[in-house]
Amino acid sequence: MGVRDEQKKATREKVLEAARDLFNDVGYEETTIRAIAERAGVSVGSVFTTFASKAEVLSHVMDHRLSDLYTEFDRVVPFLRGSTVDRLCSIFAIHYEFETRRVKLFLAHIAASYSPSIDPGVTPYGRNERLTDMLREVLTEGVRRGEIRPDLDQDVAIDVLKAVYAWNYRMAASSGGKGDASVMSAAMDQQIMAISDGWRPR
Repeated sequence: MGVRDEQKKATREKVLEAARDLFNDVGYEETTIRAIAERAGVSVGSVFTTFASKAEVLSHVMDHRLSDLYTEFDRVVPFLRGSTVDRLCSIFAIHYEFETRRVKLFLAHIAASYSPSIDPGVTPYGRNERLTDMLREVLTEGVRRGEIRPDLDQDVAIDVLKAVYAWNYRMAASSGGKGDASVMSAAMDQQIMAISDGWRPR
């Protein structure tokens, strides 16, 4: 890697770190590219030569965070035990515990995902392939164990689970961005139990 490439990489990391902190501290809407540049100690032009828009910056910030989260999951998932419901509850509890460390950042990600003017460079909430794959593995194993009926439309079930997970962040939003992972996990546990009634073998 040449000096120029190293400088670009360093600028990119500074911008992402500054944006992550600002999105979490003051929110997505209130954060400007100028504020990100000032926090990162770079010019506004440097931000725009690295990213096309603020929305793209947010998308890359979330990609980086998800990489950290799934490194954590790679260590934990092989040790998950219990029924299909138990394993799903554990997966979402880990997500809540991780995301509530920077809950305003995740709220910004959800909000940007539903914006009618969503930037093409943004990966919206719900398009997380790792989470989708993880949930599908648990559901498939549930079918194998006889806990889930074989004709379940897994794509629909996964969409419902992800929608409920995001919906519970309303509690964090209504409390001024103070997410309580245990409260949201408890709500999700009840919701998963209710959802599971629809996939039990008849």
